Amino acid sequence: MDTIVMKFGGSTLTTPQQLKEVVAHIKQMKEAGHQLVIVPSSIKSMRDDIVHAANAITNTPAKRELDVIYASATSISSALMSIALQHAGIDAIQLTGWQAGIQTDATHRLARIANVEPAKVSEHLADGKVVVVAGYQGVDEQGNITTLGDGGTETVAVALAVALQATRVELYSQVDGVYSADPLIVPHAKKLDELSYDAMLELAQLGARIIHPRAVELAKLYKMPIIVRSLQQHATGTLLKEEKNLEQALLVQGIAYESDVIRLTVGYEESSYTSLATIFTVLAEHRINVDLIVQSLLNGVNPTVSFSIAKEQFAECLEVLEHSKASLGFTFADFEVGLAKISVAGSGMMLNPGVAARIFDRLRKEDIEVKMVSTSEIKVSVIIPQDDMVRAANALHDEFNLQTIA
Repeated sequence: MDTIVMKFGGSTLTTPQQLKEVVAHIKQMKEAGHQLVIVPSSIKSMRDDIVHAANAITNTPAKRELDVIYASATSISSALMSIALQHAGIDAIQLTGWQAGIQTDATHRLARIANVEPAKVSEHLADGKVVVVAGYQGVDEQGNITTLGDGGTETVAVALAVALQATRVELYSQVDGVYSADPLIVPHAKKLDELSYDAMLELAQLGARIIHPRAVELAKLYKMPIIVRSLQQHATGTLLKEEKNLEQALLVQGIAYESDVIRLTVGYEESSYTSLATIFTVLAEHRINVDLIVQSLLNGVNPTVSFSIAKEQFAECLEVLEHSKASLGFTFADFEVGLAKISVAGSGMMLNPGVAARIFDRLRKEDIEVKMVSTSEIKVSVIIPQDDMVRAANALHDEFNLQTIA
């Protein structure tokens, strides 16, 4: 009997009718003979209410206690799921993350999975039960409750699937799969039947919000198949798997975007003062994520280093730079807001030169200014004015004929 781990996003659990549809689908899967592990996300409104209560006491609640609050929200969600399954006549049991054997490091709010020992999960599966696990949470070596941050629930789902040697992971949300671009801004975007781990990883890292990069990386490492799908009847979704034949891979498989990007530029009097290692080590120590980086070293011109960051970290980044100005040796820091990142990704790009040239040429024809560029074997990212983001995404989607993907 095969084991399937099914993760349900919070958007599929917000109303009684949605919960009823989820339960009916789980029952159908159980009656088809599958062993099932269910990993539901927390319900956002419920979670936000509890967090709001903490913030009403203090603006700086301790991260350890916040972990208990966030973990409680997912525990409540999974307990409600188990109750709904039991009410439908399904033999189900709920386990917290630590009961399910999710062991993490001690980094509160951003914990990483250290090990999974799912003995209790296996026991309950052997007894014929549907096991509902509170995702997003675990326990450290000291017995403290931890939470895993963004992507934690689907990462727990993949980790459990690997530990249980499951057949696959199924991720359920309101969308019926991975598209060649966001249908909300590219009306002609097409759903992809299959996608390689590498291409999905690039799209996820570049702004596609279907699945978190952490979960994709784990699935790729252990070759765990993932199906991204909705609850719609007969929905096949998108299968994420290892690329079997790279030479037959699509040149470009998707367009991703990220809005509210800020470009920071740090200037120096002399090139001898510049040290990429020093400045980015300081930013990393403060957990500030830097994306595209451009260094300018020209004779007769003061050297500069430019990099892009998300809007949410802008104020903190400026504070860190100002505090470290003397040790870093720069003379000024400037910034530009109102930017967006557009990325083109595909496994076939590494064997087909010229993709970047086509991107730049099409954006030139559209009169869209390219401010920064980053490339890898299977992606090209550009920073452009945010006002041009939708037009750029549609133009590049058309340039690579992604609307014709079968």
